[in-house]
Amino acid sequence: MIKSELVQKIADENSHLSHREVERLVSTIFEEITNALASGRRVELRGFGAFSVKSRPSRLGRNPRTGERVEVAKKNIPCFKTGKLLKERLNR
Repeated sequence: MIKSELVQKIADENSHLSHREVERLVSTIFEEITNALASGRRVELRGFGAFSVKSRPSRLGRNPRTGERVEVAKKNIPCFKTGKLLKERLNR
């Protein structure tokens, strides 16, 4: 499912909301999750899962073409851990 499909499904199920309002609502939710992660906070959606940020330390890597050693900078990556209800529903 892509964002536009999600917006359409929510708009179809909530006829009192316009398509533009639903689109703004979904964008705001995603933006707030992104802002929370960018500031280092964890986002938990009960029953669905939790988003968090993990830090990967800097390291020495290799250029696959030349074999030359390259410094790979430290970086933060988003992580998602599924919630109990989602796991149970997927493994019925």
